[in-house]
Amino acid sequence: MRFKKVLSVVDCHAEGESGKVIVGGVGQVPGQTMFDKRVYLKTHMDDIRKIVLFEPRGAVWHNANIVLPSNHPEADFGYVILETTEYPAMSGSNTMCVATVLLETGILPMQEPVTLLVLESPAGLIRVRCECADGKVTSVRLLNQPAFCYHLDSSIEVEGLGTVRVAIVYGGMTYTMVDAAALGFSIDPSEARDLCEIGQKLKFAAAEQLAVAHPENPAIPGITNTEFMGPLRRENNGLVSKNCVVVSPGRCDRSPCGTGSSARLALLHAKGLIAPGETLVHESITGSRFTCTIDGLAKVGKYDAVIPAIAGQAWITGLYQMGMDPTDPYQEGFTMADTWMTTV
Repeated sequence: MRFKKVLSVVDCHAEGESGKVIVGGVGQVPGQTMFDKRVYLKTHMDDIRKIVLFEPRGAVWHNANIVLPSNHPEADFGYVILETTEYPAMSGSNTMCVATVLLETGILPMQEPVTLLVLESPAGLIRVRCECADGKVTSVRLLNQPAFCYHLDSSIEVEGLGTVRVAIVYGGMTYTMVDAAALGFSIDPSEARDLCEIGQKLKFAAAEQLAVAHPENPAIPGITNTEFMGPLRRENNGLVSKNCVVVSPGRCDRSPCGTGSSARLALLHAKGLIAPGETLVHESITGSRFTCTIDGLAKVGKYDAVIPAIAGQAWITGLYQMGMDPTDPYQEGFTMADTWMTTV
């Protein structure tokens, strides 16, 4: 084979959400921190994201991660997250995939019954507790960076919907949070296409009408996702709720979404509906679940924040080498409006 580029990829998913982990073939990525490396990948090496995630090698629901050595003295490893339209500062499901791949492939040693890791994401250090048995990571519990509310209760004008009440919350990505029932949704898989179309409208309207800037790192992207929130109910001394996060360019997160769950914890705490130590079981549109708690309280600039702890499980589904033949006409892939809602 005449491949001009070869990437070693481990296919993985966390509670249904794809999270490929690129473990070789990228080479050196300049930068002192993972955020620096994120910026360099975005501006100088974006062909990797397109090769892996765009068609015909990828799909709109795929995500990927590049694992890289970290310069931080506390970190065991670092990673940069690649999604179909952006480089998020943080992703809970992708972190679960990265931790699982690092341990189950032997890149880092696994200790049973518990392995503790510190991973550097572009958002900062993520402390991870992995429960392990018989060579398998059976649970990944991560401590996210602090989550906080930019706007607790605001109105936006949305074409075709009129006035919609939303909250804008940072959980590692910035979310337009909206009550699903208020817009006629029960968060059923049959509603997925409609959720995506409305979710994109809400996100764009919120981004135009409500200003946000991360107080510690203004380079972190602003509003990029919508989260539809189902009703809360009490169950087994904790809270249970369904949710659906609409990820750009317009598709449903298959998992309960780690950063979306973090944002939900911050919003619930700001409204006095959950206290540190209480449990929120967050269910996705596919029925998978994350177990979420507030591990502590913090301050981010002027904002009161919570430290979210999110737990779920990931599974490796394949290992392969992805190559690029120099005569392949789709060197950086393509998108189609039938599923991507746009073309490039």
